[in-house]
Amino acid sequence: MTRPELLGIRLFDLSGRVAVVTGAGRGLGRTMALALAAAGADLAVSSRTSRSWNRWRTRCTRSAAAANPSPPDMTRPADADALAEAAVSRLGRVDILVNNAGINIRKPVLELTPAEYREVLATNLEGYFLAARAFGPHLVGQRSGKVINISSILGSVALANQAAYASAKGGVEQLTKVLALEWAAANVQVNAIAPTYFETDLTRPLYEDPERRRFITERTPAGRWGQPHELAGAVIFLASAASDYVTGHTLVVDGGWTAW
Repeated sequence: MTRPELLGIRLFDLSGRVAVVTGAGRGLGRTMALALAAAGADLAVSSRTSRSWNRWRTRCTRSAAAANPSPPDMTRPADADALAEAAVSRLGRVDILVNNAGINIRKPVLELTPAEYREVLATNLEGYFLAARAFGPHLVGQRSGKVINISSILGSVALANQAAYASAKGGVEQLTKVLALEWAAANVQVNAIAPTYFETDLTRPLYEDPERRRFITERTPAGRWGQPHELAGAVIFLASAASDYVTGHTLVVDGGWTAW
């Protein structure tokens, strides 16, 4: 039987929900955090840079950011645990976790040092694992929740000079599936979003490189780069009741790139 309340806008309403977004200081992380807030969620955000951290502290009066004295480093188990504790303590609960914090080091394999490789994996993959361990007991304990891991098209396709990043994002998609299997019985849905190239501060060096910009534009069937607001629908969908029967899935937002 169709539930009447799911026929209207409430299907995507996040009022009363608490969302944690890591790496929310700028770029797509900031866009997704603002999208969740616009859908009604209260926010707890993390950002590794003090400038971005302080901007969120003044903007979000109910943010768990204000409960921590400094920006967390999500590659440290203690920092991940502290963010989870602060979010639950200040906001009473957590319903949505968006793992977004990430870095990239673009080099050919023969020039990429082991330390650089480990640095990318520590932030882009191990950090997601640590956040899942920190927030998981709360989500599983309350028997409801959404985890959204931000992957990339490079989780399933390859580009030169992206060995570390692609390795991490491939791992993110497998981690997503394992978490989905382990937490399904507790009514916690775990999914991933795999964006292509979006116009942000972080991708500006690529966009301003005529050769690179042309390659990406021509390689994308849509014929253009993504705009940050075009990720809002995906994150709201996976954070809302609209996706209650979706788990272990990677939602690709790529203008058709992976359809080739």
